[in-house]
Amino acid sequence: MTISVGDKLPDVTFKTMTADGAKPITGAEIFSGKKVVLFGVPGAFTPTCSNNHLPGYLENHDAILARGVDTIAVVSVNDVHVMGAWAHFTGGEGKILFLADGSGDFAKAVGLDYISNDMGLRSRRFSLIIDDGKVTALNVETKPGVDESGAAHILGQL
Repeated sequence: MTISVGDKLPDVTFKTMTADGAKPITGAEIFSGKKVVLFGVPGAFTPTCSNNHLPGYLENHDAILARGVDTIAVVSVNDVHVMGAWAHFTGGEGKILFLADGSGDFAKAVGLDYISNDMGLRSRRFSLIIDDGKVTALNVETKPGVDESGAAHILGQL
């Protein structure tokens, strides 16, 4: 069952790359007491994710934070090393929190997982606004591309 507006996020543990290496980070650490924009992508370094989805959040970083958001985060069913490399490659380090959902635990827990013919278990393309761990906006793409889950749409919801 897919998560809905009004639902509390499950407390799963992600991994993120830090200056000291890979570190676990819980959902509670990320979302409790904070307003967070979280967007999910099928895969780091994939064309739509790298060329269309992530750049919108990087370009609109300041505008999103100016609307009361504490953290912008991206999650993908990739390992922490891939997510760390993607953060570095895109210039997103320090602007966006790159979360590795290596086994897809988060994607499965929120019902936004699917099996790709080419890449196995993946996350659907989505965006959420989360206030103190509770979903206040949910946008899931129903066709290829970035429309509903992009930064411009999120800005309109904040």
